[in-house]
Amino acid sequence: MHLQQRINAFVKLGDFLSQFSNERIQKKETIEYNDLFFEGFKHQLKLAEENNGWFSKENMAFAINGWADSLTFKKLHKWLSPYNITNKEPKLVAIIMAGNIPLVGFHDFLSVLISGHHALVKQSSNDKYLLPYLAKYLEFVEPGFKGAITFTEDKLEQFDAVIATGSNNTARYFEYYFKHKPSIIRNNRNSIAVLNGQETLEDMQALSEDIFRYYGLGCRNVSKLYVPKDYNFDLFFQAMYHWHPIIEKAKYANNYDYNKAVYIMSEFDMLENGFLMIKEDTSAVSPIATVFYEFYENPTELKQKLEQQKESIQCIVSKGFVQNEIAFGNTQKPQLWDYADDVDSIEFLLAI
Repeated sequence: MHLQQRINAFVKLGDFLSQFSNERIQKKETIEYNDLFFEGFKHQLKLAEENNGWFSKENMAFAINGWADSLTFKKLHKWLSPYNITNKEPKLVAIIMAGNIPLVGFHDFLSVLISGHHALVKQSSNDKYLLPYLAKYLEFVEPGFKGAITFTEDKLEQFDAVIATGSNNTARYFEYYFKHKPSIIRNNRNSIAVLNGQETLEDMQALSEDIFRYYGLGCRNVSKLYVPKDYNFDLFFQAMYHWHPIIEKAKYANNYDYNKAVYIMSEFDMLENGFLMIKEDTSAVSPIATVFYEFYENPTELKQKLEQQKESIQCIVSKGFVQNEIAFGNTQKPQLWDYADDVDSIEFLLAI
């Protein structure tokens, strides 16, 4: 296959996904192979929700909408134009995927195939229904992908390179196990927001999306706030309130109740509004239904501190604080060229 054939196939996949990108699924007559795949993908969404209580209809639709929006000719060409992608002998690239949010490994899957390689995919048991079905759709719209995509639950063998995502503990295992292979190894990262006290209600409402989307389970979710000394949290809590229906989700509510009980029994100081707790803490990793915060006095010193911690930070949300900041409300809307951990996966794949 030539690059343009691969791009064309993913654009068609984006068109297919656009039917499922809202909570109200709507069939379009112009989509290729829709009679074969439309009802089947609806069933896969149902299975995914039943298998993983965190995969709500709303969150799956949000994730799918992101990919439907990204898989266009314009965005794919913009992403790939800086690279010299030529036809050469494909390598077999193993991809070990996380399962914290729906289709979280799709960018790696896309990157491997769009660069001309073959994918050997080991999925998380938490997210095992959607991607194999979409891979079948790809093989129909572009038969050149047949034989280029393999899913396995067995030990990975005979591969040429690996992209692996996991916890800090599993990342150490990956680094040892794959030390003789070209690799990208990703571990736990968290995202933070730096507030200056001048934010508007609209800013804070946008920040609520960065906190609550996917129940806070993604590495791009804001789990820690840095706020000026003597910061007043009234506006923050006011802006969070429209997310209060989240407490009706059983898994979220269970985590909220458990963590609240732990804080109360430990006599920790915290503020809460019935569905979110905030607690002063130096850690960047907060439990579900909790956001940690830390006071700062000197912005320059805070920048230096965050620079020292950059290996554990995925996103910094702020307004005029640092150069590569992300605007409020946009952490879960990455572009194709926004690489996880700032590691250029296409550059890696073209070099193997």
